[in-house]
Amino acid sequence: MAWRRGGWSCRAAVAAGSRRCRAGTIEKTAGRETSDDRAEDPGLRVPEAAEAERLVQQAQQLQRIRAPLRRFIACPQLARTVQRCLQGGASPGPRPVLLECAPGPGILTRTLLNAGVRVVALESSSAFLPNLQSLENSLDGQLKVIYGDFFRLDPLVTGTVKPPAVCSDKLFETMGVAAVPWRADVPLKIFGILPQKKERNTLWRLLFALYECSSIYRYGRVELNIFISEKEYKVLTAKPGEVRAYQALTILWQVGCEIQLLHMEPWSSFVTNLKNGGRAVPKSTWLPNDHLCLVRLTPQQNLFTGGLNPTNSSTFIFMVKQCLARPKSRLTDRLNSWSLDNGGKLLRELEIPDNAETRNLYPEDYRRLFEALQNSNMFAETWFHDEVLDSIRNINL
Repeated sequence: MAWRRGGWSCRAAVAAGSRRCRAGTIEKTAGRETSDDRAEDPGLRVPEAAEAERLVQQAQQLQRIRAPLRRFIACPQLARTVQRCLQGGASPGPRPVLLECAPGPGILTRTLLNAGVRVVALESSSAFLPNLQSLENSLDGQLKVIYGDFFRLDPLVTGTVKPPAVCSDKLFETMGVAAVPWRADVPLKIFGILPQKKERNTLWRLLFALYECSSIYRYGRVELNIFISEKEYKVLTAKPGEVRAYQALTILWQVGCEIQLLHMEPWSSFVTNLKNGGRAVPKSTWLPNDHLCLVRLTPQQNLFTGGLNPTNSSTFIFMVKQCLARPKSRLTDRLNSWSLDNGGKLLRELEIPDNAETRNLYPEDYRRLFEALQNSNMFAETWFHDEVLDSIRNINL
């Protein structure tokens, strides 16, 4: 059985036994579940081995016949692990809807349905739609299948949006998910795997949507449960002093979201089917990149308190980006470059040392600095160049 995206396939362990993942939170049991397992945990049923094997073989045949399918095919054991992770953060009360991006043959979909989760499957490949729609018709409203691509959500184009691109307002209307206040409970959980070639761009695009309360975040604190490379996970969770990993992306995601590691799947479980036989594991010479990491990104309830709000959030983003463009520079020099003559005084009021380098400030320090600048009469937003703003915000994946 395989877990595939494009040229990747994940060989799940089939022999009996178990191992605990590096995160120390999930035990993955290899082989077919026993009758005792089912008695103890009836909510974690997975497709029978023969059915799962059939689905994977069918998907692999489609892979050979059609253009490369940019998705993973989850083996039953990994599907069980993902289902446990997604249920782990559930709060009391009605469960939020789960939007599954690129479900493929539907192994994980079936696992989630067995657990009683209401699933919306957003599938962009016509090859997988018939099986998913057949499954949808056999159920009483628990599954809804939509033709679309989450990573082509709200494209920056004029005129009619052509499928599989999709607009968030149409998507949420079809799902039956209404907007809720920002401080309310999570209205929707999203599960997916970031495209490896566009991973960094996708993270930036989601970040702008988060801070501006646009796209999916117009409906509230939508929770992302996404597989990303270990390299990018290390960037998102870095601390001051981690020279290469600590970046503007780090600060902005940590201010905006609670970041929780749910599971780590080693790259050693993956093989390539490249024509030249070479390995296609993303290389990183300066950060560990031995795993894919399932990460939960839950927007902070108090994100828009104080001086930060969706209207001025773009200014906050570019302030952080300019500070981290030269991480070894002193913060006072950066303030002076913005024609803030009293920058040193402002830093002393915030109890930030005058000689502090921009890479030494914690994310909460940058938020405090921004709010202090907003409240001062020194601050003007003229130090951002329009062409830089356009080049970043107009990311169209």
